[in-house]
Amino acid sequence: MKIIARTGIALLLIAAVAGGLGYYFVCYPNTQVDDEGVFYIREDDSFENVMENLQNNGYIKNSYTLRLVSRLKKYPEMVKSGRYRLKDGMNNNTLVNLLRSGNQEAVHFTFNNLRTLEQLAGVVSRQLEIDSLEFLETARRPDLQRELGFTPETFIGMFIPNTYQVYWNTKPEKLIRKMAEEYRKFWNDTRLAEAKKAGLSPMEVITLASIIEEETVRPEEHPVIAGVYINRLNKNIPLSACPTLKFALGDFTLKRILNKHMEIESPYNTYKNQGLPPGPIRMASVNVIDAVLHYKKHDYLYFCAKSDFSGGHYFSKTLHQHNIYAKQYHRALNQRKIY
Repeated sequence: MKIIARTGIALLLIAAVAGGLGYYFVCYPNTQVDDEGVFYIREDDSFENVMENLQNNGYIKNSYTLRLVSRLKKYPEMVKSGRYRLKDGMNNNTLVNLLRSGNQEAVHFTFNNLRTLEQLAGVVSRQLEIDSLEFLETARRPDLQRELGFTPETFIGMFIPNTYQVYWNTKPEKLIRKMAEEYRKFWNDTRLAEAKKAGLSPMEVITLASIIEEETVRPEEHPVIAGVYINRLNKNIPLSACPTLKFALGDFTLKRILNKHMEIESPYNTYKNQGLPPGPIRMASVNVIDAVLHYKKHDYLYFCAKSDFSGGHYFSKTLHQHNIYAKQYHRALNQRKIY
């Protein structure tokens, strides 16, 4: 009986030790996080890469116990890329469950003040796990543009500058489809009604906004210039917008538009062609789009940059008055040797 009793006690001790070790391996806090705890797992990262990166970043106290729990929960075969948020004091079970589930945290994907898809591709590659070339190739696919309801000329207008919740490891096509969805959300009933009232389609509003954004840095002038252009459209007067020539020439650094520039053969030459160009000349900001939708009603048909180079403009109802301002401005350009 004594032998049996001792054996029983020994088994209880073994079970207690095993239970204690099990608790230590699975439930004992094993992370130390003294920063934001943002941890990235890339598409081609293996289980070993994940373990090494956790250890190298100083997030793990005991890598042996984490590896053991990971294997017990079959995590090595279930590695998922993403942007994860680690917390101080997480145990192995909680950490492995987080990584194995792919329950990542979304990124605040932000872009603004961009002109081209190439510039957007650069922003995308800096904020998300997307190669810029892969994004461009996807964005330029005619079949995808057509399916989403755009042309090569209007496609850039689909991207409304803002901040969006996007998963870090999202694929290029999925990101583009999300932007198309956000575009449709942006054009709610209220904005659609305002566009109809102005006699413009949503993409025409964006196209006009893209021109206005290149015309002035002064927000208070946006609705006034929008009113000028809408007046010209309604009277069948060419827009004669300098930014469209810069776009056609592929050079937004031009400081002075000359007669030779106005002769370029391009559908974006609004000196030669009546109406709006085929599409936006940049990504138009939300505030400028809304300025077009709430354009100021007036009788102005012309505007000219002020000769003091303050960034403001003079507005005119007659060509005679406009020419007076234009001469002043050209004289100031000459004085600064801007030819």
